[in-house]
Amino acid sequence: MSSIQFDRIALIGIGLIGSSIAHDIKRLGLAKEVVISTRSAETLKRAEELKLGDRYTPSSAEAVKDADLVVVSVPVGASGSVAAEIAAHLKPGAIVTDVGSTKASVIAQMQPHMPGNVHFIPGHPIAGTERSGPDAGFAGLFEGRWCIFTPIPGTDEQAIKRLRHFWETLGSRVDEMDAAHHDKVLAIVSHLPHLIAYNIVGTADDLETVTKSEVIKYSASGFRDFTRLAASDPTMWRDVCLHNRDAILEMLARFSEDLAYLQRAIRWGEGDKIFDLFTRTRAIRRSIVEAGQDVDAADFGRHALDVKK
Repeated sequence: MSSIQFDRIALIGIGLIGSSIAHDIKRLGLAKEVVISTRSAETLKRAEELKLGDRYTPSSAEAVKDADLVVVSVPVGASGSVAAEIAAHLKPGAIVTDVGSTKASVIAQMQPHMPGNVHFIPGHPIAGTERSGPDAGFAGLFEGRWCIFTPIPGTDEQAIKRLRHFWETLGSRVDEMDAAHHDKVLAIVSHLPHLIAYNIVGTADDLETVTKSEVIKYSASGFRDFTRLAASDPTMWRDVCLHNRDAILEMLARFSEDLAYLQRAIRWGEGDKIFDLFTRTRAIRRSIVEAGQDVDAADFGRHALDVKK
């Protein structure tokens, strides 16, 4: 067990990320009390059934009263309304953070509402699965994963240090960067892959004569991986597209140019260009495994699952 870091933690939103944080707080004993808030009565009830916190309320304003740490885990498009609702009820000296995948937009929405006597530190844990809701969370989700802070200039260093210690206790490695740079990096490593997956699976769905037969029945590992990404929460990813629009459009334009290059190479039988591209991308995969961000199990461990069946 770790020592208590905060007397009271308020979790606003209790989906995959929020519920996983709740599991870790409980497992590690990081707070005397955890207050959970979500607008959905059904979700709040389920969180209580799972015993994710100590108190439950549909009011985020009520949840943050006397909280030392407030973690906002809502779709990025709702960040501003949550900030407006909790602003007047925040405890002086409280740390307010979020888990949104876009940072410039979240800062623009939340910062104007933050009182001068609290510490607003935007954050983004790069971890997750395609599942959503309170049942999706589990202890250890953040183990070995990165959590990026995009602190606003002038933010209290001790508050940053305290929040860093919290995420490190959850198992994360913490880094800091400018919000605009974060949004560009995430556009290529996360947002664009999801958009490509949504589009490919959507294209398959448009092929109605085969989608309900061959495409599903003979789905190879590549297509299965795309369907995993394309099964992610539609509300969250809609908001990501709308709130990181410029960076995503820039990466989509670059991707379209590179795709046209590959298309031309295939059309003209330029095998050397195709081989060079595939060699470079294979090296990227190896680098990811070496960095500890994935495992090198054959077929991502699916063979073992197939044998089990």
